[in-house]
Amino acid sequence: MEKTKKIRRIVIWSLVALVVVVTVLNCFTIVQAGHTGVVVTLGKVNDRVLQEGLHFKIPYMQDVVKIDNRITKLEVVTEAFSKDLQTVSTTIAINYRVDTSKSYSIYKNIGPDYETVLVVPAVNEVLKATTALYTAEESVTNRVLVSDGLIEGLNDKLNDIGLYVTDVNIINFDFSDAYITAIEEKQVAQQQLLKAETEKQTAITNAEAAAEALKIQAEAEAEANRILSQSVTPELIEYNKIEKWDGQLPQVSGATAIVDIPLDDNTDTAQ
Repeated sequence: MEKTKKIRRIVIWSLVALVVVVTVLNCFTIVQAGHTGVVVTLGKVNDRVLQEGLHFKIPYMQDVVKIDNRITKLEVVTEAFSKDLQTVSTTIAINYRVDTSKSYSIYKNIGPDYETVLVVPAVNEVLKATTALYTAEESVTNRVLVSDGLIEGLNDKLNDIGLYVTDVNIINFDFSDAYITAIEEKQVAQQQLLKAETEKQTAITNAEAAAEALKIQAEAEAEANRILSQSVTPELIEYNKIEKWDGQLPQVSGATAIVDIPLDDNTDTAQ
C-alpha cells in the first residue's frame, strides 16, 4: 500500500513538472527571420505585430501566427482574349510580398490563405484587362509593356490591402493552331516582300551608279576636248606641219611646174 502511494506521488509530481515545463515553454515564441507574428488573444487579432526574435506571450491564451513577409513566387496559368479576340493561354510568374505593418489586417480580414483568396483572382482579372488592350501579335512583340501593365494594375488593386507586386515574368504566350499558322504565313509573305523590295532597290542603285558613271565619263571627255581646243593655235598647227615634213618637195608627173623667181630691184635697173 505504501509503495502504491509512493508511485502515485511520483506520477503526480511528474505530471506537475511536465505541466510547468510546458507552461514555461508556452510563454515564449520565436519569430523567424523574414516573418512577422500576428498575436491572437482568445480568438481576437491584436493590432500589435511581432517582429523577428524571441517574444513573451500569455500561455494558453495567446497564439502567434507567423506571416511570411519575404518575396513569394506565384505561378498562374490562365486564358484571356486579345484585342482582336484571339484566345491567349498565358503562363506568368508573379513575385509579391506582404507588408509587415499590415500582416495583422491581412490575417484578420482574409486569413492565412490570402494567396488563393485574393492574389490569384487579382492576377486573373488584371491579366484579362491588360491582354484586351493589345492584339495577339502585339502581346508577343510587346511583352515588356504587358508585364509593366500587369505590375501597375496588380499594385493598384493590392497595395491598399498590404500586398506589393515586385516583378512579373511572362513565361509563355500560347495561341490556337490556326492563328499560329496565319502568323507564320504572314511572316513568310513579309519576308518575300522585303526580298523583292531589296532586289528592286539594288537594281535601282545599280542603274543609278551606271548612269552616274556614264555622266562622269561624258563630262571628262567634254572637258578634255575643251582643253584640247583651247590649246590648238595656228603656230602649233604650222609647227606640227614642219615637224612632219620630210624635206622633199612634192613630185608631179605629166605637167610642167613653173616657178616664179622674183628679181631684185638692182637687176631691173640695169636692164
